[in-house]
Formats: sequence, structure tokens, C-alpha cells
Amino acid sequence: MLIQLLLFILLGILFGTITGLIPGIHINLVSAIIVSLTISVFAKTNVIYLVAFIVSMSITHTFTDFIPSVLLGCPDSDTELSVLPGHELLKKGQGYQAIVLTLYGSFAAIILLLILSFPFGIVIKKTYNTISNLMPFILIGIIFIMLYLEKRKINSLIVIIITGILGTITLNYPDLNQPFLPLLSGLFGASNLILSIKNKTKIPEQKISTPTIKLKNMFRPLLGSAIASPICTVLPGLGAGQASILGHTIANPKEDKKSFLILLGATNTLVMGFSFITLYLISKTRTGSALAVQELIGNINLSTTILIISIILISGIISFYSTKQLAKFFSIKIQKISYTKISIITLIFITTITTIISGFLGLIILIISTITGIYCISLGVRRTNMMGSLLIPTILYYFGVSLL
Repeated sequence: MLIQLLLFILLGILFGTITGLIPGIHINLVSAIIVSLTISVFAKTNVIYLVAFIVSMSITHTFTDFIPSVLLGCPDSDTELSVLPGHELLKKGQGYQAIVLTLYGSFAAIILLLILSFPFGIVIKKTYNTISNLMPFILIGIIFIMLYLEKRKINSLIVIIITGILGTITLNYPDLNQPFLPLLSGLFGASNLILSIKNKTKIPEQKISTPTIKLKNMFRPLLGSAIASPICTVLPGLGAGQASILGHTIANPKEDKKSFLILLGATNTLVMGFSFITLYLISKTRTGSALAVQELIGNINLSTTILIISIILISGIISFYSTKQLAKFFSIKIQKISYTKISIITLIFITTITTIISGFLGLIILIISTITGIYCISLGVRRTNMMGSLLIPTILYYFGVSLL
């Protein structure tokens, strides 16, 4: 049994690497396929093996999906914010270091998950309802803090409102498959790529060296992630994007790109890891992967939860080293190709995958969100203000308001 279990963990790591490297092929899609095949192909397969596959794939994905975000400016729904500091470091020849910093955060998140799991369970059971009632006001407070930190407050408010309206319409639109794909790819990906093509951005030779960062500089971003991730995991309508903004507000790394990337890596992995623990604690699913696990084995018990945490640890250790090697490989290759050509190819890829997955309506939203992203960038405020696209609809969700 142990050999089969390890085999499925390794297969999960392999698939998580693939889904992480190829934007648009999401782990939720693979998980749904696995669940659907349990009545045919996997009818005689022990469901624990399938759970091991889904968990290891999901954790690995949180490590590898920063590679296309940083090197190509092509994010998914959990890594959109990494495009901002990642692209800046890429233009300085530090793209590899940017990815490794997210790996530091993700690896630290595995350790934090082991430490926080037990106290997390105690706290959440006692404070779940209180936090749920306060969350919209916390998110409103975050928006006020974002405005306070901006010099151009009116422009910042315009960005938050415009992207908030766009996000609310998109995320509430009926029959739109994978709404995050066209919304976030346009705001944070395609807009950035078009500007790179327009400005004829040239990527210098990338320095393949391990970034140096002091442990004390990791404390604040990890603290922010450790506080925000559990909260955003247990509450509906919240995910890694909102957790990153909340964690960023708590940690206040200012303009420290390195600290921000560590926070993003940690948050991405913590939100995924805690989603499996949340399934045990309150029988709620907050990620597609956790939903797939629930559909396979129902509400999980303590022994299964301990097994899942063990799988997370194994997957995290392997993914850290494998992703580091992949980051080195792609960072060396990207400097040998015209970045303008890469941007054009990536833009075509985003357009194609969006049309295939989200249909013609998704393509329209991609175009609108791209134009919106370019306009918001032209206003000269922090691009994190475009997270209004997630914050505003989440606030409205908690107040029971919809634009549709």
C-alpha cells in the first residue's frame, strides 16, 4: 500500500508541475476529471490513492505556478499579484530570484501549516461566526488603508471602483466558465504584456544566484500570511487573492518586493493547505481540490487529515527542489529569446485558452479587462489597487448584494 501511495503522490507532483507551468489548465479541472472517472477507470482504485494524487498535485501547483507569472506575466487566479514585483525584478535580471523568493514563502508555509494546524482548529471553532460577520468590514478597512497609502488617492479610488464593478459583473455572470481566467488575465497579464510590446521591453541576462534575505525580513510577511490565510480559507467568497491583500496590509512590507513575493508564495500554499484542514474542522470546502476530496471520501476524519498533512509535507519538500531547478532552466532560456516575441506568443496563448475555456463571452471580458488594466496602469497608482476586482464583489457577497 505504501508503494502505491508514494506512486500516486509522485504522479500528483508531476501533474501539479504541468498545471502550474501551463496557465489555463487548472487543478480544479484535473480534480473534476479524476472524480468523474471513479465510476469507470478508477472504479477499483482505493480512493485514498486518488486523494493523495489530488492533494500532492494541488500543493505542487502552488509552487510552480509562479514561474509563468514572473517570467511571462501570465498569472492564474492565485498568482496575479506576483506579476507586479516579479516583472520588475525580471527586467533587472532577477527573475530567477523572484521565483525562488516565492518558493521560500511556499516552503515556509508548509512548516507553518504543521505548526498552526492544531491551534487553528481550536480558534476557528470558537470564532468562526464572529469572523464571518466582521469580514466585510475588514475588507472595507483594507480598501481605506490602500487609499491612505496612495499619493494619488482619487486615481486609486477610480481604479478600485472600476475594477470592482468589472469584477462583480464578471464573477456573477451566469453560465460563464472559469470567470477568473479572463478577468485576472486581462487586468494583470494581457495589459502588462501589451505595454511590454509597446515599450519594446528587453529582458537582460538573468542572474542565476540564490537570493539573500535575512530571517528577520521573512518574519513580517510570514506573520501576515499566517494570520490572513486561515481566515480567508474558512470563509466563503475568499481565496488566495484576498488573503494576499489582507496579509499585505497586516505585514505592511511597503515597497519591499522581496518580502511581498515571500508573502505571496506563503499565502498561496497556506490557503490550499488549510482548505483540506477546514474540510475536517467545519465540513466546508473552500477550494476545488477540497471539494474533490469531499466527493471522493465524504467528510474526512482525524486520521485522514493527518495523512493529508503528511502528503502536503512530502509534496512541499519535493516541489521546492524540483521547481527551483525548473526556474533555473526557464530563466536561462528566456534570455535567449526576444521578450517581445515571447509577449506576443503569450498574448496569443492567453486569448486562445480563454476562448476555449470561457467561450466568446470570456473573450469579450478578456478584452474589456485588458483595456481596463491598461487604463488603470496609466493612472500612475499601485497596481494592487486592481484587486478591487476581487475585494468589491466579495464585500457585496457578504452583504447579499449583486449587480445582476
